[in-house]
Amino acid sequence: MKDNSNLPIIKDKKSVFIEDGCTFGKNVIIYPNNTIEKGTVIGDNVTLLPGNFISGSHVGKGAKIFNSVIENSKVGEGCLIGPYSHLRPKTTLASNVKIGNFCEIKNSFIGENSKVSHLAYVGDSVVGKNCNIGCGAIFVNYNGKSKSNINIGDNCFIGSNVNLIAPVSVANKSYICAGTTLTDSTKEEDFVIGRVKPTVKPNYSAKYIKER
Repeated sequence: MKDNSNLPIIKDKKSVFIEDGCTFGKNVIIYPNNTIEKGTVIGDNVTLLPGNFISGSHVGKGAKIFNSVIENSKVGEGCLIGPYSHLRPKTTLASNVKIGNFCEIKNSFIGENSKVSHLAYVGDSVVGKNCNIGCGAIFVNYNGKSKSNINIGDNCFIGSNVNLIAPVSVANKSYICAGTTLTDSTKEEDFVIGRVKPTVKPNYSAKYIKER
């Protein structure tokens, strides 16, 4: 850790590991079981709750991170991350972004006030401001041979269990309904729903369900 006057408040020095080459702002609080590797810059009033691994990253002031992995990324002011989030290299979060439970972000930009709250994957993409990325949404950026980009405009809603098949763009104020697989780009204020109508076979479940 660089020798400066802004030493963090460490709740349990035995379980916190900080490499040389890290810098800290004022009023940083570090809870147990945090590992911070060289090249990391932690801004003012940041709270590192238990269980984080942070390497070569910049964390903006007022951010709060809980039980997450952050690698070679930039976290904006006031962001909330975790638990169990993974920011892979070349991820940039603008201010007041929320990355929630079991989310993975890779080589992407997330605009201010946007939320990726749970169980989602965002890769090789740009997400605008004030967007909501629903539970289970997947940015399908890899076709087995090459990776492509996905661009999401401002004020968009991406519903639960949506698949966005790259390359594709979602224009400002678009609404993508839950369960949709999107393969074509949208225009501003489009409402997109793409679900297969279910086939119901009465009294057929007994063929597959064993009686107990």
